[in-house]
Amino acid sequence: MALQDKYINPFTDFGFKKLFGSEPNKDLLIDFLNQVLPGKHRIKDLSYASTEKLGNAETDRKSIFDLYCIGENGERFIVEMQKAKQNFFKDRSVYYSSFPIQEQAKKGDWNYQLAAVYMVGILDFTFSEDEVEQEVRHEVQLKDQKCRVFYDKLTYIYLEMPNFRKAEAELQTNFDKWMYILQQLRICKIGQRCYKNAFFKNCSRPQRSPNSRRKKKTNTRRALNITGI
Repeated sequence: MALQDKYINPFTDFGFKKLFGSEPNKDLLIDFLNQVLPGKHRIKDLSYASTEKLGNAETDRKSIFDLYCIGENGERFIVEMQKAKQNFFKDRSVYYSSFPIQEQAKKGDWNYQLAAVYMVGILDFTFSEDEVEQEVRHEVQLKDQKCRVFYDKLTYIYLEMPNFRKAEAELQTNFDKWMYILQQLRICKIGQRCYKNAFFKNCSRPQRSPNSRRKKKTNTRRALNITGI
């Protein structure tokens, strides 16, 4: 099999959901989110929730997220992979985040306390206004006129993947390694040490025997071994 067919491409809908959206791979999603979320927030466990959100009326527009999860303390996590450039992706992010806010409303006596909502966008493009700075990770929260955080339970995180240009020898943090892995799985330019890494073996596509055409079982162990790169 050709090298380009060896690994799942996380920048496709199938590849992204195969990598992060199944229960056997939940530990991968948790580790990834722990690298991109603010340092004060660490996820120990989460559960997958329905990705389809309906409006208040039948005529309202519905939304379908790539991934939607709820943390053990009620936090909401929306994770979107966006390959094609979208001019109003920030607007879309705000619109999406309104659904996990509204669903927390309780009938009857309610004090309006909300659990934190995180919107994570993995982008295969860059925002036009950020072309000079070329930042990889953006963290956005509501702030007042003195640039103080006004509300810390609504956070938008954007990862501009084209701005990540580190080589394998330059990787220092687990965040670096996750960015590198996502890029290299797509283009399959994987170094010898990465090729031997258990993580990449777990991301290999199911194969068929030329004779029996039976699906080859993939390794169901999903223990992340990024630090071995």
